[in-house]
Amino acid sequence: MGDADITLRHIARRRPEDLARAFVPGGRAVEVLGWVDTQVTKIERRLDKALHLRVDGEPRVLHVEFCFALRRDVPDLVFEYLGFLFSALRADSAGEPVPPIESVAVVLSGRRRRLPATGKRRTAWPGRRFSGTHFRIDAVYQRTVSELRARGSVLWLVFAPLARDASLAAMREVIAELGARAATNEERADLFTAFLVMATIDPWGHNLRKELVTMVEDKEEGLLRRTPIIGEMIIEAERQAEQRGELRGEQKGEQRGRQRGKEEAVLELLGRLFARRVGRRPTTEEERSILARAQVLGPVEVEDALLDLEGEALVRWLAEPLRRS
Repeated sequence: MGDADITLRHIARRRPEDLARAFVPGGRAVEVLGWVDTQVTKIERRLDKALHLRVDGEPRVLHVEFCFALRRDVPDLVFEYLGFLFSALRADSAGEPVPPIESVAVVLSGRRRRLPATGKRRTAWPGRRFSGTHFRIDAVYQRTVSELRARGSVLWLVFAPLARDASLAAMREVIAELGARAATNEERADLFTAFLVMATIDPWGHNLRKELVTMVEDKEEGLLRRTPIIGEMIIEAERQAEQRGELRGEQKGEQRGRQRGKEEAVLELLGRLFARRVGRRPTTEEERSILARAQVLGPVEVEDALLDLEGEALVRWLAEPLRRS
């Protein structure tokens, strides 16, 4: 899912309580203990999409997958993930039972007709009783702005551009609410980042992206120029790079421009995360290492390392020779 996945995982890390409360039955007492952190997690980094909880005092685990669409392979991916997750929890359980696990697929786009509330991956033989896994489906793009607001958190307001009744008037209110409820300038930038990345998906064809960018710029007085944002910056960087290539008359300028734009966007995002972890911008050599690792390992893997490793450990990791598989 690329840029949207990176954005949503980043903001979910910052607001795990708001993520969990949306999927726990109303009236239950919920305590978030933290993201799953085990030895298996170090190998299978996707496990940071799972949260340790206590629900009414009992241990629970919540696994959330953000999906661009409910493709045919999503049940397979959920089932595969649960295998890694169960192994990780069992390895660290010290003989205690593995807590019950709830899986949720948060779907960002797809068909207009209502998606089912649950999905499943059957592994049993035909004619036998069901075995496999069931998971919940949360089609956020099929919800209204009011339904998202009713979840009570700015985390879910960033999905408002996906809502089936999204309009400029409604989005103006959401932008004002995001700005007012953000605890810090950094959080406000992250919320608007996710909000604008969701606007690029546009599952209902509202075509509000340009107007929403202008609204955010007008409200924040240059936020998009000061703060690297993921999806919008990628689109804009690709467009500008393509134009530069065309103006220079370079052979295959369009392809080169697109690649240059992607590289600039990756460096904007990952360089920002590096600065948060280390307390300074990356050097030229560190930028080259970040970009090279993003090209070989993928930007999501590098983003995980930037979030997982502490200052000097991160600097050492970037200085190590890159092992190509």
